Amino acid sequence: MLGAMLQAQGFNPAMQEYINTLKAQAKQENPNFKDFSSSEGEKIFKLKNQGKNGEMISCQSCHGVDLKQGHTNAFTGKAIPALAPSANPTRLTEVKEVKKWLKRNFKDVFLREGSAQEKGDVLYYLIKQ
Repeated sequence: MLGAMLQAQGFNPAMQEYINTLKAQAKQENPNFKDFSSSEGEKIFKLKNQGKNGEMISCQSCHGVDLKQGHTNAFTGKAIPALAPSANPTRLTEVKEVKKWLKRNFKDVFLREGSAQEKGDVLYYLIKQ
């Protein structure tokens, strides 16, 4: 069953372990937590907020609308490779990198670190891209 779940979600074993850790944290934060939601992750990804430098931004400001295409960082002008794992198989494979970028990007857009629920929702959205 676990093998089928990993295959269905698309996460490698290390990332699935991180997802499981986020689920445990989300359950501690909210006893009614059941599972992450890709539709909620999509809402978070698209939500505009007064973020870094006081600008109204969303995750799409740097990653673009089509996650299968590269985009340009709105702050640095640097190229960002496609975020969608279907277009860039190296995405969402290294837990250390995923943690670093989730933390940094939540702080840039929402001026705070995301909750376990928010991180999991965003990861469920991204893995489907």
